[in-house]
Amino acid sequence: MGKLFGTDGVRGVVGESLTPELALRLGRAIGAYFGKGARVLVGRDVRAGGAMIECALTAGLLAEGVRVYSAGLLPTPALQYGVKSLGFDGGVMITASHNPPEYNGVKVIAADGIEIPREDEKIIEDYYFRGVSSSLPWREYAYNPQVRADVLETYINAIVDMVDSDLIRRAGLKVVVDCANSVGSLATPEVLRRLGVKALTLNCNLNPEFPGREPEPTVESLRVAAETVKIYGADFGVGHDGDADRAIVITDEGEVIWGDRSGTLLTEFSAEEWRELPRRTYTGVSSSILVEQYLNPLGIKVVWTPVGSVVISRMIQRDGGAISGFEENGGYMHVPHHIVRDGAMTTALMAYMLAKERGSLSEKVKKLPRYYPIKTKIPMNRERALCAVEAVKKYYSGYRQVTIDGVKVIGDDFWVLVRPSGTEPVLRIMLEARSKEKAEKLLEEVKRAIDESCGPRR
Repeated sequence: MGKLFGTDGVRGVVGESLTPELALRLGRAIGAYFGKGARVLVGRDVRAGGAMIECALTAGLLAEGVRVYSAGLLPTPALQYGVKSLGFDGGVMITASHNPPEYNGVKVIAADGIEIPREDEKIIEDYYFRGVSSSLPWREYAYNPQVRADVLETYINAIVDMVDSDLIRRAGLKVVVDCANSVGSLATPEVLRRLGVKALTLNCNLNPEFPGREPEPTVESLRVAAETVKIYGADFGVGHDGDADRAIVITDEGEVIWGDRSGTLLTEFSAEEWRELPRRTYTGVSSSILVEQYLNPLGIKVVWTPVGSVVISRMIQRDGGAISGFEENGGYMHVPHHIVRDGAMTTALMAYMLAKERGSLSEKVKKLPRYYPIKTKIPMNRERALCAVEAVKKYYSGYRQVTIDGVKVIGDDFWVLVRPSGTEPVLRIMLEARSKEKAEKLLEEVKRAIDESCGPRR
């Protein structure tokens, strides 16, 4: 059987690997999965081809007897919250998240508002590759998709209600928001306005070409936002990805911090604010070991998971809840709100933490163990990538290892993760050490171990 789904949905270049023909056939497969009469909410971000894909995919859903409801343009977590809170049987979000502008994609959402489990992705793939299609009586085709204009408002209200808006308003916070020219601009600035926060917006006009910056929030892409935080004298800044389910945070000193750092601080705060939650957090193996070093002494158990937000969400759900789930890429899940990563909720929660605890974000970050990070990727096919994983396992056999997704090697003053990408033909290498020199030396050591075991790179 073929493969459609990657780490986070179906993705491809619009007009090349992602065509209206594929969307139509995928719509039929998703429709067969949900079943005739199912009520499915469909939304999209600003990416090129979104309307085309939505029309083709909707046609496929309708052909399988699904009742389609259009939420229009909105962030992925807004659609997910709408599916859960408004009683839909499922949802489909058209987005390629952080991928370059030429990409688009499809995420399938279950009735609980979380992306469908991996095993259910295989069901849809089976329907797709077998070409499953229903033949309905002509009267069944009389149904017209319905517009649901209340989804975004429902989502925004839920976020505002989750935090103490009066406390935040009295704090007089200022925040810089970089919306990546996409749908984050429809939610996060409005959330902050309702919380009484003065928001300075960057790249918050909708543009499918992403002219302000690439849709993936990184240290490089957020340089302007980081400088703006310092010039504006903001308490913090956030940068969203293309569908605004992630929020990379910038301190008041203009330091862009990864999601494992901000996630650690928000988990510490939430553990005190929502004391009824189980004292554990779930994070992907790509997160720093500082998460354990900081949270374990506070009595908060850290559960390592494979990379992928759906995996984290489903593990939290399976195990009966947690304080949070998060990824180093800026995806934070505030479990009392919804067990999905959510950029606007993360922003509101950060404002709540600073308003209640006082002190600056930069001061809080400096409490965390300090590591120098390196993140890189090497083009290679999956066979060689799997060889690389085995090579690293063997080379560092005397160290603690986490092998649930590639291999993560943990030393006293360093860690390194080597794993095949789930979305492109590359080997991802992430590592941290106490110094820049140690980190750079570690990277060369890892590359050498791979070349010696798997042969030199071509």
